[in-house]
Amino acid sequence: MASNKISLFQKIVSTVKSRETLNYFMSTHFWGPVANWGLPLAALADLKKDVSIISPKMTFAMCIYSLLFMRFAIMVKPINPLLFACHFTNECAQLTQGGRLIHYNLTHKENPV
Repeated sequence: MASNKISLFQKIVSTVKSRETLNYFMSTHFWGPVANWGLPLAALADLKKDVSIISPKMTFAMCIYSLLFMRFAIMVKPINPLLFACHFTNECAQLTQGGRLIHYNLTHKENPV
């Protein structure tokens, strides 16, 4: 049992140290999406803020932006699942913001945003 754990640990270490793994972590295929995660994280944080600060134009623009980059993430070779996940999360957050805005405008007809 102990030898199985050691061999599993050695496999993991050899995989992490492999040239292919190092090349991935040193590429824009990895760092681009990592840097881009600021957008969906900010959008998720905005879900707790007041609806009156939502910009309809920016929400629409971010929806289109994320849709385009989700398509790009699956069309580029090799496929970039990290980029896709980032923009999928942003798309969901932006659609939620848009839904909140529509609900607010329908329920507050005297003072729409």
